[in-house]
Amino acid sequence: MEFKEKKAIYLQIADLICDDILQGKYQEGDRIPSVREYAAAMEVNSNTCVRAFDWLQLQDVIFTKRGLGYFVGEGAREKILGVRKENFFKEFIPELIRQMKTIGVTKEELLDVLDLCDTHGVTP
Repeated sequence: MEFKEKKAIYLQIADLICDDILQGKYQEGDRIPSVREYAAAMEVNSNTCVRAFDWLQLQDVIFTKRGLGYFVGEGAREKILGVRKENFFKEFIPELIRQMKTIGVTKEELLDVLDLCDTHGVTP
């Protein structure tokens, strides 16, 4: 797995688990892979995965059943969506607007591309 330098690896692993939950790989109440399994799959130290799992527990996305492992928490999908949407509007959109102004992309041009993608199911 290749990680980005700008974000802590444990947070990137937490994001991957959240992605799996959003994509339906894990549902509420489902067991997720253990710390050791995830560490092996991601080729990272197990302590890094422990930090990711601890962070997800603090966010009430996962919980642990002693001796059984980690499980997806109740309402995890909605919590993740809420945080991701908030980050989208607070971080991604302002950067998008800044870039658009810098290179001269108009709102209409952006909407045309989005409409094209939506209509034809393609990515720009």
